[in-house]
Amino acid sequence: MIDKQIILTQEGLKKLEEELEHLKSVKRREVAERIKVAIGYGDISENSEYEDAKNEQAFIEGRVITLEKMLRNARIINNDDIDIDIVSIGAIVTVEDMEFGDTMEYAIVGTAEADPLQNKISNESPVGKAILGKKKNTIVEVNVPAGIIQYKIIDIKK
Repeated sequence: MIDKQIILTQEGLKKLEEELEHLKSVKRREVAERIKVAIGYGDISENSEYEDAKNEQAFIEGRVITLEKMLRNARIINNDDIDIDIVSIGAIVTVEDMEFGDTMEYAIVGTAEADPLQNKISNESPVGKAILGKKKNTIVEVNVPAGIIQYKIIDIKK
């Protein structure tokens, strides 16, 4: 099976590399120490501290594998790759809700970096898909569970 390519900005790459390093250098050591202490309590068959530590260890190892796979399959979007004539991954886009007149600014990122609370939306999200490849002053329709929303692309920048 071919692994899916992960699209990352420089910022996203740095964040994933830092998380991986933290898991490998800090969290692994902490969990190993917790396991050692829990084993010191005696019978591990009914030892909840041991069980919790082993579960955390499994989670950490799973996350390490996931991050390593993501980084191996990463395609990095450099600032030079961002086209401000059309909406592309890595661009910061200002849109206006045509019904209410509200404006919002979104950074278009790959799915691995998406964080709607930080206004980082995925290129695969409904809004991301609708505006990707469009130019300034274009009006797009976005299908959302509540119906159809119309956005006008006001600005595109790096």
